Amino acid sequence: MRRALAAEWAKVWSVRATWWCLAAAVTLMVPASVTVGGALGSRNGEPRTEVLPATEPVVAASVFAQFALVALAMLVVTAEYSSGGMRVTLQAVPVRGRVLAAKALVVAPVSFVTGVVSGALGAVLTTLLLGLDAFGVPVTLNAGETVADLVRLGVFFALAGVLTVGAGTALRSAAGTLTVVFMLMLGLPLLIMMTGSAALIEASMRLPMFAGLAFMDSAENLTGAPMPYPWGEGLAWLLGWTAAALVAGYVVLRRRDA
Repeated sequence: MRRALAAEWAKVWSVRATWWCLAAAVTLMVPASVTVGGALGSRNGEPRTEVLPATEPVVAASVFAQFALVALAMLVVTAEYSSGGMRVTLQAVPVRGRVLAAKALVVAPVSFVTGVVSGALGAVLTTLLLGLDAFGVPVTLNAGETVADLVRLGVFFALAGVLTVGAGTALRSAAGTLTVVFMLMLGLPLLIMMTGSAALIEASMRLPMFAGLAFMDSAENLTGAPMPYPWGEGLAWLLGWTAAALVAGYVVLRRRDA
């Protein structure tokens, strides 16, 4: 397992796509955090009076920034299938479950650290900019709350990445994986919101994106109302979706040749 992890780690950092995806994650997270923070700084055109936690807009911005890391996790699997490199990988590591585990265990910490770093940059910049006289938004950057929020953000990004690894292994196609994960994480919740059906909206609250927002204790979501369940249940739903994707990937990996 140690050698499989070392091989996957070398693959991830030996291609330029990794660096582009990480740069995209930061580029998406930081401006989006400031933009969302500015929007939260006023309600119905009136200046906000209550203090805005700096990590609140960061958590809301994660809905967009996550897809840069989804792209990275997708490429970890699908690039090998498109190039034929998966055949070499499976010859070197014949135990297929070990290959999948190694890819997931490499993607998870990379996604976690990127989430924490990009979230921290977004929170600091949000505090600095929105605190200027031009904006006049009361922003707070409490150390304890900020650390807790950033850790949850990192965990959400890590689980989203591992979920994508499972989906990519099952689908083997970059386009198919990106489409399925996008629909699961954002597209399907948006479509369900449009229906206005209370039953469907309630069911959609258990999809990965809403589960992640609940886990991160977000005060903002597509419904405009607080999440209907606590962060612990959100984590449970998120872990369930991630496990289901990994199981699907493992079953396909075992049954089909590269």
